[in-house]
Amino acid sequence: MKRIELIGALNQYETDFVEELAFIPRFKSLLNNFPNCFERSLVTGHITASSWIINPSGNEVLLVHHRKLGKWLQPGGHADGDENTKNVSVKEAKEETGLSSLKLLKDGIFDIDIHLIPYHKNTQSHFHYDIRYLFKASKDEQIIVNDESNEVKWISLESIQKYIEPNRSITRMSLKTKSIFNSN
Repeated sequence: MKRIELIGALNQYETDFVEELAFIPRFKSLLNNFPNCFERSLVTGHITASSWIINPSGNEVLLVHHRKLGKWLQPGGHADGDENTKNVSVKEAKEETGLSSLKLLKDGIFDIDIHLIPYHKNTQSHFHYDIRYLFKASKDEQIIVNDESNEVKWISLESIQKYIEPNRSITRMSLKTKSIFNSN
């Protein structure tokens, strides 16, 4: 999915969550006005991509405990110039979890979020414009923890609130997952 395709996907993106509707014009403004929006060099904010990875039953999600941020989050990271956010999400998920059995469950955007990343060492605070994709993976596959994380763990959607501080985007993705699996 290149920049123009991403803009098209955002134009067609439908959500029941008001906060996501507010993100869409901000994403499109970034994509239309900043040629370097897929690069970390855009210090005010840039495109990132992540993976919401669920088990086959849809009742657990694989989260990483991010070393720098000290929070449980979905695997993801910087585009570093790659406009294909779906590929970025897969690359980051494999790097951060070691999983190779990822299967895309929804051919398109699963969720979007814009969140502030705090100042860290020599990196000023900035926004991540995150495009999220929904994947399924086997719990039988061995998980690998890389140097960006303290831990990687399957967490039940029923107990996820114990792991996350008030994090509306993770709560939102949990609700979307429950909705998908309760409607089947």
